[in-house]
Amino acid sequence: MNNSSKKYFFLISMLILFGSCSTTRNISKPLNKIFTESPVFKQGFAGFMVIDPEENKTLYSHNTNKYFTPASNTKLFTFYAGLKILGDSIPALKYLIENDTLYFKATGDPSFLNENLPNSSVFEFLKNNKNHLTYVAPIYTEKHQGPGWAWDDYNAYYSAERTAFPIYGNMVGFDFEKNKEFPVVSPRIFKDSLASSKDSLISARIIRDINSNRFQFNNQKKQSDFSQSVPFKISSEILVKLLNDTLQKPVSLIQNSELNKKLDKTQYSVPADSVYKEMLKVSDNFIAEQILIMAAGKLSDTLKSDIAIDYMKENYLKDLPDEPMWYDGSGLSRYNLFTPRSMVRLLQKIKAEVSQEELLEMLPTGGHSGTIKNYYKAEEPYVFAKTGTLKNNHSLSGYLKTKNGKILIFSFMNSNYTVPSAVLKAEMEKVLLNIRDNY
Repeated sequence: MNNSSKKYFFLISMLILFGSCSTTRNISKPLNKIFTESPVFKQGFAGFMVIDPEENKTLYSHNTNKYFTPASNTKLFTFYAGLKILGDSIPALKYLIENDTLYFKATGDPSFLNENLPNSSVFEFLKNNKNHLTYVAPIYTEKHQGPGWAWDDYNAYYSAERTAFPIYGNMVGFDFEKNKEFPVVSPRIFKDSLASSKDSLISARIIRDINSNRFQFNNQKKQSDFSQSVPFKISSEILVKLLNDTLQKPVSLIQNSELNKKLDKTQYSVPADSVYKEMLKVSDNFIAEQILIMAAGKLSDTLKSDIAIDYMKENYLKDLPDEPMWYDGSGLSRYNLFTPRSMVRLLQKIKAEVSQEELLEMLPTGGHSGTIKNYYKAEEPYVFAKTGTLKNNHSLSGYLKTKNGKILIFSFMNSNYTVPSAVLKAEMEKVLLNIRDNY
């Protein structure tokens, strides 16, 4: 190589090098300014990481090794557990036909008569079976609410009880019509459990007794239509009563641990991806919890979330940068703690399991669908991510599409802020737009 060729090669190399560095600087400088000068981020505690997975390059990081309360970002861990354990279809029942009896037990499947999920094949399986139906209570050791949940959320729609055999999403629906004092109740077996009162101190909304299925509301005429869903307290006895009413045929109940082990055939219900999409799009806590319970049932004869969590940590999550403090499926628990860099690594793992088109369709889309329908609006969607919100905590982790068409992976986690969440999200949007437009 002569001297002129060497000089030409050197100049080209420098242009490539500095061109690459300038791209990084274009992102870093404005982002540094936002994080150091924004009163929103200075007042709270923020962590952020974004990578280019194709280049295997970190584009920006801020407090990426610090632990945050993830809230519903926990559902990304639950999603990954489902992908690795459950397979393409949801296992709904384990059963055995012996003599003239169909013995069956539950697996935690959330789809049975759940209006938010596709019709489950289980209803027809039980309805059309000519044998006597006997429900065998499975080995189920969970409490109705998860560890670290707020106890006084029990009446809220987002806090449905965890159970072995969910039915109707474990919710009672109350549909009020204008100027009518009493609502339509579904399932109807709870109609007689509803009491009205003239006491002005009692809310016009439905309030359930914390320890029983007794519902109460202020008996005043409504000025407009509205609906309310309230979790009901589940038990094997309530379940069998609901099955009798729904199937219009008798269902017996037995507790038999030996028979439990003999139920070796599986009845599947709905495609797994339909369950994951509903969980991710609208951040359904109930479905998330049931996914971990089902995963535990695939791994053992006991329906216990910790079995699935421990299995995932031991077999698929050991290479995360920081150990996940993972305690439930939904993220309602304040015990959960993850770091932004571990969230990003998890999202890389998920991306390796699901096609890009399917994955982006499952997630909430900025300005278009799910929990970020009203945020991160743009003519062409650029944010596809899972939100996570508890009071004073908000996270957003997922995939960002740049104007050049690149798909980046990011995790944005915030804790201990006191500004309105809309103000926080506006600051987050500045960061994401900078990256979209400059990389």
